[in-house]
Amino acid sequence: MHRLLLFFLIFSFTKISAQKIEGTVYDNAGNVLPFASILIKGTKMGTTANNNGQFSISLSPGNYTLDARYVGYTSQEKKVVLKNENEKIYFRLTPLELNLSEVIIKQGGEDPAYEIIRQAIKKRAFYENEVKAFEAEIYIKGLIQLRQLPKKIFGKTIPTEDRTDMGLDSAGKGIIYLSESVTKVSSQLPNKFKLEVISSRVSGSKGFGFDFPAFISLYQNNVNVIGSQLNPRGFVSPIADGALNFYNYKLLGIFFEDGIQVNVIKVIPKRAYEPLFSGIINIAEDNWRIFSCDLLLTKSSQLQIFDSLNIKQTHTPIEGDIWRIRNQVLHFSFDQFGIKAGGNFVNVYSKYNLNPKFSPDFFDRVIIKYDSAVSKKTKEYWDTVRPVPLEPQEIDDYQLKDSLLKVRIDSVHLTYDSLRRRQGPIRLSQLLWHGIYRTHYDSSNFYQIRFTPILKTIQFNTVEGLAFNPSLVILKPYKKMQVGFIADARYGFSNNHLNPWAGFTFTNRRSMDPDEEWKRQSFFIAGGKRVSQFFKESDIDGLGSSVNSLWYGRNYMKIYESYFAKAGFSKTWESSATILIEGLFEDRMPLENSTDFILREKFKSRYTPNYPTEILSQQFPRHQAVLIHASFSIQPGQRYIQFPRYKMAIGSDYPIFKLDYTKGIKNIFGSDVDYDKWEFNVSDKINLKLAGSIKYNISLGGFLNSNLLYAQDYQHFHGNTGIVSGEYLKSFQNISHYQFSNTSNFFTTVFFEHHANGLLTNKIPFFKKLNWNLVEGANLLFINPNTKYAEVFIGLENIFKILRVDLVASLQNGFHPGWNVRFGFGGLLGDGLNTLRFTRHKKIIDEW
Repeated sequence: MHRLLLFFLIFSFTKISAQKIEGTVYDNAGNVLPFASILIKGTKMGTTANNNGQFSISLSPGNYTLDARYVGYTSQEKKVVLKNENEKIYFRLTPLELNLSEVIIKQGGEDPAYEIIRQAIKKRAFYENEVKAFEAEIYIKGLIQLRQLPKKIFGKTIPTEDRTDMGLDSAGKGIIYLSESVTKVSSQLPNKFKLEVISSRVSGSKGFGFDFPAFISLYQNNVNVIGSQLNPRGFVSPIADGALNFYNYKLLGIFFEDGIQVNVIKVIPKRAYEPLFSGIINIAEDNWRIFSCDLLLTKSSQLQIFDSLNIKQTHTPIEGDIWRIRNQVLHFSFDQFGIKAGGNFVNVYSKYNLNPKFSPDFFDRVIIKYDSAVSKKTKEYWDTVRPVPLEPQEIDDYQLKDSLLKVRIDSVHLTYDSLRRRQGPIRLSQLLWHGIYRTHYDSSNFYQIRFTPILKTIQFNTVEGLAFNPSLVILKPYKKMQVGFIADARYGFSNNHLNPWAGFTFTNRRSMDPDEEWKRQSFFIAGGKRVSQFFKESDIDGLGSSVNSLWYGRNYMKIYESYFAKAGFSKTWESSATILIEGLFEDRMPLENSTDFILREKFKSRYTPNYPTEILSQQFPRHQAVLIHASFSIQPGQRYIQFPRYKMAIGSDYPIFKLDYTKGIKNIFGSDVDYDKWEFNVSDKINLKLAGSIKYNISLGGFLNSNLLYAQDYQHFHGNTGIVSGEYLKSFQNISHYQFSNTSNFFTTVFFEHHANGLLTNKIPFFKKLNWNLVEGANLLFINPNTKYAEVFIGLENIFKILRVDLVASLQNGFHPGWNVRFGFGGLLGDGLNTLRFTRHKKIIDEW
């Protein structure tokens, strides 16, 4: 009882003792100054005004001096005596009256800004590495607001209920993302870094948001702004070692702050469409530190995704002569595809500790860690810790969306009913064209059903004629496991063959203990009768094969039937290490062409037999095969985000390594094959910043023995014979799939690409505005001195953000070079589309 009373007294005293100083920052014309910085003189405390110029800071009673600052304006100080009541004050800042009378421009006409920048460049590396380790606390508020949302995007209508769920009005305007977070950051040179998210709040959600601090350091030569997505080349700092080659500078004047002379320098890119900033950087005299900045990136800075990004920073002394960023504001605009949006991320840095004591195991592979109670903080907590006052529209957004979230949580059964009704009845168009994707919402009997659209599975080949191949997938989660069932049927109307098969997968569900190493384990089993390509991994698809056959008489797809049984086990560790062991029995049966139908009769003679004529002179005999396949892959140095209930891998700086081994076992279940095949692979993507980026994929392997095997067991290579490109970094663009198939004891392949990411093309008048980028590289194959092949290519990507076009030259011993043009996806959006294209609709069973 005494402890409770003591706790109550302490809590009450704390509430009474912590008062607020509130106010607004205006200019001398009465206009608010959004995101102005307010410092508490003589302390390490401060805050940032919101978009309406309003600020608030909680302090104990006492005497304080507040200093309001805004880039381009004279700072203003006000003394406040804080007692037991909140105080309100107002600042009116006047534009800087810059003094140039003391500045002497040299006879040669060089602006004095250049000498100041030279001095700042000399000190850049020192300030970049001045603080060997530190801790700090960062408050971040993120806001994304739609100004316009069209009725359709890429031809697809956005349902009215979805617009309502986003909180948009009838004009498509409204806040679609609002969040706050408090994060502790720890850093130690040369490259140790950790974020601990103490609290996070997302309007209308129990999620964690993405308010990771944007550490934008102009002391780095190459400045990384919110990851590499905005520009993989990065941006050249105005005080980078080679900055004088990229920028022009103009001294606008000087002003004095706390006895420090501050030089106001205009930063002007020498060339458009280079990754360069424009705007203002303020450099302190004598020590040549960054005092503050107001910089802008636009499309002419090779900015991706956004149309513009404005970066404002205020630097202040933290301890002695050591300065750090106190406030940072990022403001962005977006106007593409008919969508107009804007927003800002406000960062307030506080509680700096420049002499932290880290335990030896503090910096581990978890670089972002969420506190177990990260999303459970009360409204009162946020009202206490929030240094940037909410704006009226933000308060309304929190109240409305949080209330709707509570209703959804409290009425879970009503929500299930609503979700079921929202799906509507199954329509004929779904069955034929769109596909059926249904979820049975029920707290005790939840499952999903997917059915491929029948018309999209229809294809033509010379063996089956017109064929269709629908499949049904059912996924049902249990407490510790998810069970998947797949039923697949394929029917050919010309040969009248029906090939049905079915299978199950059993996959463990994610552990909810973040301290327990998570392992994904799956067991699968399947069997039946199916149609397969000789090269099972071939990316020849039904649509492409149909067009080539019906229009050009090119029946590249070679298939066979088999009765099969398959089972296996897969396990993936948190470290990304994956092991797979699987067994396969096939009773392989040859298939012959049953039709020579074609739309253009003159090309009918091009049709070839239904086997790879490059390696076979006649059809293979029916036979049986028992195969054991094992593989192991790993990407060392994996890093993680640790959420309250699980971990998530986010990649590594090391390549991916993979080893495959396949053994054909004779005399088991009548098996006729006897061979051993291996392959080792390494692949990676490396960002070279201003020099672009490179991607590579290198393999080597071969047969340890090839006593008895058939065409299906050969070492095949991905080829491409159409105008549409095969999978980059995996396919040879100018050969067929079976042209170099072999049973050799050794082979090696190298796929290499260099993506210039704007290098060179940003100097060509037409291309620099279009933001089309160069890509070049080579694909190499070596089997033996008499069998080697190479192709080199040069192309353009990011055409309309989606397309890529390559000119590919093939070089083969004994043949003249051949040239072909290949079209594919590549660029800002194209890379994602390319991934989707080749992550084909594989049956669950084939994913293992």
